[in-house]
Amino acid sequence: MCPARLVLLPPGSRERLAGERVAQVYATPGAEEPAAGLAEELGVRLTVVPELSHAEAESVVREIADQHRGETVVVVAPELDLGITLPAVIEHEGDGWSLEPSPNEVTLASYEQAAERFRDSLRRTPNAYMIELFDLIDAHLRDGGSVLELGSGTGEDAVELERRGHRVRRTDAAGSFVEMIRADGHDADRLNALTDDFGGPYDLVFADAVFVHFTPAQLATVLRKSHQAAQLLAFTTREGEGDEWSNRHLDLPRHFTLWEEQSLRELLAACGWTVLAWQRGQTPIGGWFYVLARRT
Repeated sequence: MCPARLVLLPPGSRERLAGERVAQVYATPGAEEPAAGLAEELGVRLTVVPELSHAEAESVVREIADQHRGETVVVVAPELDLGITLPAVIEHEGDGWSLEPSPNEVTLASYEQAAERFRDSLRRTPNAYMIELFDLIDAHLRDGGSVLELGSGTGEDAVELERRGHRVRRTDAAGSFVEMIRADGHDADRLNALTDDFGGPYDLVFADAVFVHFTPAQLATVLRKSHQAAQLLAFTTREGEGDEWSNRHLDLPRHFTLWEEQSLRELLAACGWTVLAWQRGQTPIGGWFYVLARRT
């Protein structure tokens, strides 16, 4: 029997829908309006199901799955008591279901497997655009400052920041990178920017080539958490449209979100950040943005 594929979304979300052929949209009470808009956009029927209480969530999801074997449907609800965080994709077959890993989770798994290969793929010195971003950080933290680095990776950026007199808390969501940094003689913490508390306060949140792995909704979450943690934010991310999967460098899949300048500026403003400096740089794999912002 072919499994049913269920895309579970909070109201207003469009995540995890790329490439899906949706047969129908379901919604719980309170989510009808955004679900109706999504159903109209997709050109499919909307059905409102009863509110999913603690005892009913699994049975209602099973009933939906039984009607849509071999199809993909969307369920829009503020929350679903299935022990998973929305948005999510599950495949339901018979009496059980399996959770499909998110693009971010797939990307993290690739880094876990190939941290040393990733280190070997990197250039050893920062490019001119990164040097300019480091100089801007120095100008705003003249006496040195406390820095939370998200996605420290192999650790080269933290070494440069410390060489310039700043105090860096190295973190990464991939345990392979955390162990690599520790083996190099530095303290490092395992921290998932999407799910973990940032602590602080810090003077600066720094993220080089990290935001590129977040969807727009995920990046909004991280920007708001950064806003609570520090007065300044410095980051780099890819320029372009849409998103892509790539096996470049690692021969393993990684997911990238590309940004147009206006859309990224609008998201920063909506999350409470005022841009202080915005530089565009060209690299062999395309354009990058190098950004410094201050908490509004």
